[in-house]
Amino acid sequence: MEVLIQRMIRAAKLDVTLYEEVEADPSTMAQAVAVVILSSVAAGIGTMSVGGFRGLLALTVMALASWYAWAYITYFIGTKLLAEPQTRSTPGELLRTLGFSSAPGVLRLFGVIPGLGGLVMLIAGAWMLVAMVIAVRQALDYTSTGRAVAVCVIGWIIQTVILAIAFSLFGRPGLAPHPG
Repeated sequence: MEVLIQRMIRAAKLDVTLYEEVEADPSTMAQAVAVVILSSVAAGIGTMSVGGFRGLLALTVMALASWYAWAYITYFIGTKLLAEPQTRSTPGELLRTLGFSSAPGVLRLFGVIPGLGGLVMLIAGAWMLVAMVIAVRQALDYTSTGRAVAVCVIGWIIQTVILAIAFSLFGRPGLAPHPG
């Protein structure tokens, strides 16, 4: 557990060497999953007043599915559409690095504090985005941060469209108003 916590702190500090370590070490996949779950649960708790327990559960499941989809979208864009000559990667490398880029999301737990929820979510979201760009840059062996930003933006647009379609077809699970 101590190793996981130290890695999460290093990921949140935007330590490039951490992202290189988890990229190269397939045994860190379980830890990457744990980071995504912890970050998702923190977000669920931070927004508990909106969705309650069902929202927390739905947010955790959606975050895991989104992380998985995001890694594959990023893999395709980064290795097929915007690859640099030295780009070599696997979906697993992206799953691991992107999983650890969720580490700053644990701060979303503090969204439960009245009056601070929106600010906490904004800061944590921005921090996670910066970590994600670093994770993509390292996993795809880019020399250009701008290219990593482009991959993240294009991937975000694609994922947003997919989520919008899913929400329009199925609704927002777990976020319906509570009776009574």
